[in-house]
Amino acid sequence: MAATIASLVSYDSGSDSENESESNSGVKKVDPADPDATAHLKPLKSAPTMSVALLDLAPEVAVKEAVETGTHLDPSLKEVTFNPTYETLFAPELGPMNPFKSQQMSAPRNMLSGYAEPAHLNDFMFESQRRTFSTFGYALDPSVDTHQVTPTTNSYIGAVDEAEKNKGLTVFESGTKKTEKRKKIKGGDAGEIEEFLGPWAKFIDEKDGAKPSEEEQKELDEITAKRQKKGRSEEEAPAEEKTVLHVKDMYDYQGRSYLHVPQDVGINLRSSEAPDKCYLPKKQIHVWSGHTKGVSAIRLFPSSGHLLLSSSMDCKIKLWEVYGERRCVRTFIGHSKAVRDICYNNSGTKFLSAAYDRHLKLWDTETGQCISRFTNRKVPYCVKFNPDEDKQDLFVAGMSDKKIVQWDIRTNEVVQEYDRHLGAVNTITFVDENRRFVSTSDDKSLRVWEWDIPVDFKYIAEPSMHSMPAVTLSPNGKWLACQSMDNQILIFGAQNRFRLNKKKVFKGHMVAGYACQVDFSPDMSYVVSGDADGKLNIWDWKTTKLYHRIKAHDKVCISALWHPHETSKVITCGWDGLIKLWD
Repeated sequence: MAATIASLVSYDSGSDSENESESNSGVKKVDPADPDATAHLKPLKSAPTMSVALLDLAPEVAVKEAVETGTHLDPSLKEVTFNPTYETLFAPELGPMNPFKSQQMSAPRNMLSGYAEPAHLNDFMFESQRRTFSTFGYALDPSVDTHQVTPTTNSYIGAVDEAEKNKGLTVFESGTKKTEKRKKIKGGDAGEIEEFLGPWAKFIDEKDGAKPSEEEQKELDEITAKRQKKGRSEEEAPAEEKTVLHVKDMYDYQGRSYLHVPQDVGINLRSSEAPDKCYLPKKQIHVWSGHTKGVSAIRLFPSSGHLLLSSSMDCKIKLWEVYGERRCVRTFIGHSKAVRDICYNNSGTKFLSAAYDRHLKLWDTETGQCISRFTNRKVPYCVKFNPDEDKQDLFVAGMSDKKIVQWDIRTNEVVQEYDRHLGAVNTITFVDENRRFVSTSDDKSLRVWEWDIPVDFKYIAEPSMHSMPAVTLSPNGKWLACQSMDNQILIFGAQNRFRLNKKKVFKGHMVAGYACQVDFSPDMSYVVSGDADGKLNIWDWKTTKLYHRIKAHDKVCISALWHPHETSKVITCGWDGLIKLWD
């Protein structure tokens, strides 16, 4: 810090200058005897006297003593460059008073309307006093401490006379007489629950009582027994089977039934070869209507595809012609609840049906007769014949109790159980020349089994996987198309390792919550599927691009089948009860 010199140096006489220089400590003394030292300080001859003022230009800095004494800070400061004390930080604000600030504004407030003092009041106490005041017109005065003083007439506000009359009782305390009377009428106290006779106690005659006579009791027992028996029989006993033939003649002039493959449709339906090239269907050419509720599944006749089998939620199964007049040939009636799945055997002469009435039934396709019935008292979700020619008497069914059950038609007995899934089994698909089968379940996993070995040798489950309630094998037998509940179709290899093909993922449709069946075109060019909006979606197999979308049904389009011998014929069914043919 620069020293401050606040004196004026006068050079009028040598002695004055000497005395002044001596009085200022820190300034070098000037020897008046030395002429060289005082030559530049001598005044001019024309001016007898001259004064020089030395100014302090150093900036003002807060010293330690000033800070400790509690220097006030400017409230508008954003940054403090020293460590202020508590007294400094919380010192009262200095400055001019606000001339417009009223007494109400300056008063402390902790709520919008002013200052509320902290107080505690029991919720029940407040509610009881409020109800008492609204009912009787009086309440305890909140300003009087009733805990210290016994309540008197001065302790109440409102109708004090009424308070004296009722002795200050609240609404909760004044209703004891009514409750006692009510208890007597009803027939007992809550503690005497065995003697409590209910609200009609006063109407009961003590002599006769309300008990029925012996004859009435006997009649009531018979009715109850019949109801219980009926309830059991509905669940356990299968519904009565019958069939309705809708065509005039079951056989033609040569004695052939409708199972005979027609030769006059322009296509060789007996050929095992697929069409060379398939095309996108563009228009609707026929509608099969006959089901009164939603259609759950459709299956084409094996190899030829000249007949179409459909199951519905109206508990019926219908057989339709695909060519010619496209009539409804036969109706199979025999389930008491909605039919979930159907499956032909290899020749098409028989088929299995699985329904929510917990029964599986084997039907004769030609005569409509029910050959046999199977049940293990669980709901079957899917059913499949073993496709091997030497195992046509065996079939498997995925059940609601997490098991896959294998039945023998000849003995009507369960011969094997595959019990490894953790949820209801949704699909069963045979792969690898029918030596193995793949199952999917509500447990979001895919398991691969060897036939007749009840331990899965392959288990596929990823944290990102969703349930896959519809699975279809490709025509070449190499791929499995799985309808996933995250609105996409996943492709798994159907040979050896069953790996997910990450390059083949088909998206763009909305199926969450519905088991929409997937299918391939016969030449493996396209993938088709319905969706929750009733649309038919067609993707290109190579590029996975969504090529075409058709509004097929008013409700969910639950299944789509590409005819195995046609280049562009696709059959769809929906929950609107209709089956449609597209070309």
